[in-house]
Amino acid sequence: MSSKMLKFFSFTFLFLIYFESSSQETKKAIAIDDLMKLKSVSNPQISPDGKWVAYTTSEANLKKDKAETQLWMISSQGGEAIPMTSKEFYSAKEPRWSPDNKYLSFIAKQPDEKAQVWILNRNGGDAQQLTKIKQGVSGYEWAPDGKRLLLSIKDPKPEELTADKEDDKKAKPVIIDRLQFKKDYEGYLDRYRTHLYIFTPGDSIPVQITSGDFDDKSPVWSPDGKSIAFVSNRTDNQDGNSNTDIWIVSPDNKDKGKTLRQVTTNPNADNAPAWSPDGKSIVHTTIIDAKAMWYATQKMAITPALGGPHKLLVESLDRNINKPKFSNDGKLIYFLIEENGTSIIGSVGTSGENFERVIQGDFSIGDYSLNGSMIAPLLGKSNQPYEVYTFENNEIKKLTSVNDEILDKAQKPVIEKIHFKSEDGTDIEGFVVKPLGFNPKTKYPVILWLHGGPVSQYEFDFNDSAQLFAANGYVTLLINPRGSSGYGQPFSEALFADWGNKDYQDVMAGVDYVIAQGYADPNRLGVGGWSYGGILTNYVITKTKRFKGAVSGASESLYRANYGHDHYQLTWELELGLPWENAEGWEKLSPFNDVEKITTPTLWMGGSDDWNVPILNSEQMYQAMKRLGRETLLVVYPGESHGLERPSFIKDRYERYIKWFDSHIK
Repeated sequence: MSSKMLKFFSFTFLFLIYFESSSQETKKAIAIDDLMKLKSVSNPQISPDGKWVAYTTSEANLKKDKAETQLWMISSQGGEAIPMTSKEFYSAKEPRWSPDNKYLSFIAKQPDEKAQVWILNRNGGDAQQLTKIKQGVSGYEWAPDGKRLLLSIKDPKPEELTADKEDDKKAKPVIIDRLQFKKDYEGYLDRYRTHLYIFTPGDSIPVQITSGDFDDKSPVWSPDGKSIAFVSNRTDNQDGNSNTDIWIVSPDNKDKGKTLRQVTTNPNADNAPAWSPDGKSIVHTTIIDAKAMWYATQKMAITPALGGPHKLLVESLDRNINKPKFSNDGKLIYFLIEENGTSIIGSVGTSGENFERVIQGDFSIGDYSLNGSMIAPLLGKSNQPYEVYTFENNEIKKLTSVNDEILDKAQKPVIEKIHFKSEDGTDIEGFVVKPLGFNPKTKYPVILWLHGGPVSQYEFDFNDSAQLFAANGYVTLLINPRGSSGYGQPFSEALFADWGNKDYQDVMAGVDYVIAQGYADPNRLGVGGWSYGGILTNYVITKTKRFKGAVSGASESLYRANYGHDHYQLTWELELGLPWENAEGWEKLSPFNDVEKITTPTLWMGGSDDWNVPILNSEQMYQAMKRLGRETLLVVYPGESHGLERPSFIKDRYERYIKWFDSHIK
């Protein structure tokens, strides 16, 4: 190379370094206002001709203090996304394509109205309301010939049918006679059930095809349109078990579902049915270890549509399987796999052979649509919220860029997957999110941020809290301790009736691991989380004084106080027994009984209407700490359930996270 060429390449190289450095300097740390502007993408649906993908977005409107959803479609080859609904007028969800490819339908709820099915002609024109059900529609699916719709409708209460009368607008007493009598977001449970109906466009009244004191869910048409498979627990004591089965009903049924065919007989949970193209088989998820309850690995099985023994597929894969679907030719079954901090797509032949990880990598796939040779996964990465992609001919392409305008202006933290040994030698994984401008020679404050569940996992996806902590100068630890999913049933089941033991050891080993790397300050440690993340926080701060600040969100503490107050009566009994028969076991696990050991300043948070993890727990812990003279604060969000929905409250929670940790750790 000549000296002139050498000088040219040296100059070009230096210019590129300068340009990239200058570009990074112009970017800013992500702020709470940025997080509030991010949109969530969901429900990708490939059109029958494969040329389009529909999806929905949801975004926070702080002025109206509510979330707004919008329906879009985009060419499967890429290009500009086309808005199909107005977020100001509709709250659109569950997009579906009509089989003839002509219509795009959705469920929408307008202000002060019940949710109904609407349709849009893709060639243009305004959306048309298809159904007018007084109590509203909760779900729907097109018949294969496009002439009818299958609707999911909850039984109407008398006042819903006559809501125009003044007396029917008054509050009514709640009459309770069920064993499982409450559920978060739904409230007190009654005998009004969700059933299936057939609706012919143009008619005003749908035809009911299932009935009884049962809830019927996840309905799917057979390919020939002559049968409908659905999931229902039709045992004599449905509130006392989790035995859902797959049933079949005819869409032309005249006796409201009294004539049914039971497909599965497994005495545990069978869900998510999908028909084979020839209509002879149904693939579904299944639980085969009832005693392990939510710690059990969710398997996949194929069962004859006429009934008979099921066959487990990829039985040796000790990982949770979700959303199974047949390929168009019926030779393969695709499904989601929750595996080692990722969620990926796998496939297997109907005989159970030729298992393959089709789309895998350092990312998280939350959903997908399948049509012919094309897959449209909903895929998220550590520094990118979920977007719609396409996968075809072994090539994956990003289709949507919903949040790029915001994130392209933001500095991205370095996020690494870490591996270490717990106290007893168990291999543990997790993620470390490093602060912006990370310098390995600097010692940073650390936040141990714990996930909910406990049967869930941190993945290669966008964690808004960790992003915020990184932008404010913290190292954030996202650990998958025992109890987490994605690592097999024994790993998860290690927590059975033994909360706050091995999982505590695992997360503390993670703290020691990053301290040993030299960039974590052992004197500036914080801990927090929501749901089980809050529960594990309670164990952490009752077992060690190493943490200078804690945030316990929507947590439990005095477990016997929750029996009959939260909605977990069945799982409490399966894991700990009846509270009056095993009082010692219940009390042994309750962090409240060690509250006097807490010296960490703790912020308690939760929704006033949370029946998943009631605010009662945070109130009791706050009251005890206050009585003991410890530094503490209680924040209650009125009208909120387990997950906050009101944008102003979500923003307030972010602000309180930073303020609490800044004041006690930094």
